[in-house]
Amino acid sequence: MAGRASVFLEQDQIDELREQFDSLDADGNGTIELEEIGRALELAGLKIPQYKVRKIIDDFDKNKDGKIDMNEFRTLYSKLKKETDVSHIFKKSVSSRTDVQQHTGSSDGITHSVKDSERYAFADWINRNLSSDPDCEALLPIDPDSDDLYTKTKDGILLCKLINQSVPDTIDERTINKKKPNVYQRTENHNLALNSARSIGCNVVNIGHGDLENGTPHLVLGLLWQVIRIGLLSEINLASYPGLVLLLEEGETIDDLMKLSPEEILIRWVNYHLRNSPETNKQIANFSGDIKDSEAYVFLLKQISPREAGVDSTPMMEPDGEMRAEAMLKEADKIKCRAFITSKDVVKGNSKLNLAFVANLFNTYPALDKPDDMEIELIEETREEKTYRNWMNSMGVSYVNRLYNDLQDGLVIFQLYDIIQPGSVDWKRVIKTFNKLKAKFEKIGNCNYAVELGKKLKFSLVGIDGNDIHDGNQTLTLALVWQLMRAYTLAILTKMSDDGKPIDDSIIVNWANSRLRESGKSVSFSTFKDQSLSDSMAILHLIDCIAPKKINWDYVKDSGSEEDKMANAKYAISMGRKIGARIYALPEDVVEVKSKMVMTIFACLMAVGWKKDHNDD
Repeated sequence: MAGRASVFLEQDQIDELREQFDSLDADGNGTIELEEIGRALELAGLKIPQYKVRKIIDDFDKNKDGKIDMNEFRTLYSKLKKETDVSHIFKKSVSSRTDVQQHTGSSDGITHSVKDSERYAFADWINRNLSSDPDCEALLPIDPDSDDLYTKTKDGILLCKLINQSVPDTIDERTINKKKPNVYQRTENHNLALNSARSIGCNVVNIGHGDLENGTPHLVLGLLWQVIRIGLLSEINLASYPGLVLLLEEGETIDDLMKLSPEEILIRWVNYHLRNSPETNKQIANFSGDIKDSEAYVFLLKQISPREAGVDSTPMMEPDGEMRAEAMLKEADKIKCRAFITSKDVVKGNSKLNLAFVANLFNTYPALDKPDDMEIELIEETREEKTYRNWMNSMGVSYVNRLYNDLQDGLVIFQLYDIIQPGSVDWKRVIKTFNKLKAKFEKIGNCNYAVELGKKLKFSLVGIDGNDIHDGNQTLTLALVWQLMRAYTLAILTKMSDDGKPIDDSIIVNWANSRLRESGKSVSFSTFKDQSLSDSMAILHLIDCIAPKKINWDYVKDSGSEEDKMANAKYAISMGRKIGARIYALPEDVVEVKSKMVMTIFACLMAVGWKKDHNDD
């Protein structure tokens, strides 16, 4: 989003920024002081006078203590990023570290930093989780001391398998090219992996087939981290763990807890168990500076581990920080939870890998028993809400954890408008930093402007105003979000059309039926509500028209049973993604003929068909 009036950071960028923050925080006290910022800027070759550095701190140091915390640093970073190219500030600040490798991108010519610790962690995670898969036998184990991670993921098999490990059944295994795929089959696997990653909420805007084929280190690691992170955090919610009610603070409701991100819940979870430990008064606010001394980990492990595992607090007897961290990890190994981090990652406060370590601990030993006398009325995320949320996250907007809460200030909606129709948002009218006393009114103002923009794009928004979006009215918010997704899908087709005229549902239906007739197919449909679509035959035959001989008809069932319909839908969606269609819909959407989602499938296939026709010409 460079070059826009405001800079929004993706979750992965925020994770990286936290690590950059920690690398600048020389004394590890959780803040950056004046001298530390000045030194970082000087290392970057920016000869900024001391009084200007002090002016920066005065502008962003909200509590006027002469220091900047992570939130203030993030705001400062966004401002500097908008005003000048400061990416090299951080490159120079980490270039002397022995655990960082520098790689020059093959296409952009830019030098990218790759951390050895991440390569080790992700290789180990893949080895642990896919070792029993017979399809991965020839590829594993990955040697973390070599470039194995980049070379062995290039055929797409491990990527597809890891996606299914993180979010089961995302990819129909029958569609993966598994037996020594050639270059064309690898391309299909890459399409399948990337489009499936999009469907679970990964941002792969800047990753393509060539990056996976070439094993571009920073892009491969970035994709792996997103897939692993989604798998680790996907179940950290009240629906999966009702015992999380124990983390409620005084005066809070269930809804307050549901508004928290998985990272915030994990921090509360750690602190809950630390409060119940008679041996420490430790509390943490992050997974970087606050865990460097291993104290939180030592007593957390002791609290959550089964007594028979024999986990104890003896690591605290080690005076050296790294030796203490290593002793702590040996305790974690007693409960088979030594994953993602090394002792160096602990003492250096690698927030990304420490988050993964804690998430894995939670998923293995949550140690939270819901009180029997507490009734919990949970509103679980619907399939529709999840699909929209994953679509938004795949677009590279500010990360959406909970649909209604994360849209209530309008900022994500503006980012989507700017993607759908660049230049449509007047960013001068958008409030990005809210005044505590006027925040509600400012956010409602943003939402009113978001509705206004929707009407300019001919959205149907009768009876919807900014209050509805801000208050999280589910029906009306979903109505807006659906139209955003639809507009994005149709905007892609409009750009590809010869005359540039807007595309509507009837054009897509007519195109699909025309292609089916031209190929001698006997299937057709009248609208996206046509119940004949429930068996996926029209979708499968259309894929066969676009990419002949790719469908294995032995896999297709025609009994008409619900089980066979679901099997066909899973196969059809994965095959669509395999030939390049960016499908977000789920198999259930096809079987139940959810017309909105069915429309997006045919629209995505139409985009692939038009692109192929154009290239063939």
